[in-house]
Amino acid sequence: MYAPERHHAIVQTARAEGRVEVVTLAATLGVTPETVRRDLTTLEQRGLLRRVHGGAIPVDRLELEPTLSNRRTRASAEKRRIAERAIQELPAEGTVLLDSGTTTQLIAELLPADRSMTVVTNSVSIAALLQSHPGVSLYLLGGRVRHRTGAAVGEWLSDALEGVCVDVAFLGTNGFSVHRGMTTPDQIEAAAKRAMARAARRVVVVADSSKAGQDHFHRFARPEDVSLLITDDGLDTDVVEGFGAAGTDLALV
Repeated sequence: MYAPERHHAIVQTARAEGRVEVVTLAATLGVTPETVRRDLTTLEQRGLLRRVHGGAIPVDRLELEPTLSNRRTRASAEKRRIAERAIQELPAEGTVLLDSGTTTQLIAELLPADRSMTVVTNSVSIAALLQSHPGVSLYLLGGRVRHRTGAAVGEWLSDALEGVCVDVAFLGTNGFSVHRGMTTPDQIEAAAKRAMARAARRVVVVADSSKAGQDHFHRFARPEDVSLLITDDGLDTDVVEGFGAAGTDLALV
């Protein structure tokens, strides 16, 4: 197979499946992983793909923010391990802020029934889940609710958080990298996450490793703003070392 044929096949697969993996492509195309990596670099330079940890994604996926229902099926096993690790960061009878997202919702599902705590959230689904939790004193942040993420955003949320100080905020992110930090495609969603980060003594970001290397349009936190990044053990060593050098602790599960 000539290079142009490989490039066409790679782009078609990425658009059909939403992502391509170096190892899988090498086996399918009958070439070495090094050849695939060179192909992905070429396609990224042409603006067709964006390189991410272990492979690449089509550029059009970066421009369209996935819905919560679409995100629930992606990396579900990794997200559950991340959520289980996040439970260890809960303060004793303290205050927790849960951002809207699939991994943060798993944290809410795993909150121990015998623990007493205050939970603040901008997520309609998390609030519905926790409203009957026996040990939770629940505060729901107001604002315009985005259909795509189920998150309350806007000035009402930012104004409410101005007078709030929580022990730990668990935030999701659409992408993370050492150079650009934590990013998301939507400007108003980024502003909400930024306000939540400012309201917390500790910021814990929960995100699976498929989001490594994805730099979206709006940044809401730099690596040094994050106390702990909990992700899965698929993260490259150089990314781990980069965040460590930036002062961010990592937990790989």
